[in-house]
Amino acid sequence: MTFGQAVKTVFGKYIDFDGRARRSEFWYFTLFIFILDAVLWALGHIVSAKFGNTLMSLVSLAILLPSLGVSVRRLHDIGKGGWWILLEFTVIGIILLIFWWAQDSQDGENEYGPNPKGVMGRNEIEQNAKRFQSDE
Repeated sequence: MTFGQAVKTVFGKYIDFDGRARRSEFWYFTLFIFILDAVLWALGHIVSAKFGNTLMSLVSLAILLPSLGVSVRRLHDIGKGGWWILLEFTVIGIILLIFWWAQDSQDGENEYGPNPKGVMGRNEIEQNAKRFQSDE
């Protein structure tokens, strides 16, 4: 997934907390937020601090739900429930979340949906092998 595709996907799933999100989707959107914050910060210092703070606040509100959505979907991708996102409110929890967000997707389908990479898990491979053998 490219940078543009990731940003488009996250905004397309604006308040979608179901399903799974790939690492690239999550980290590219995180990079997008970082770049956006840097641009708004610079713009605020060029124009006026009050205008910059107001603009940053409005943009932060606008991207709050997509950020939470992609964070929860990323946790789903590794087999964790969305409520783990509440760890963001603790220092140690942030470290644990970053570790989880950096992990590779769970192979195959999990309780949150199919693997967004399209990679089959062991159970799916075995089922396909049985189907193939019974067809012969």
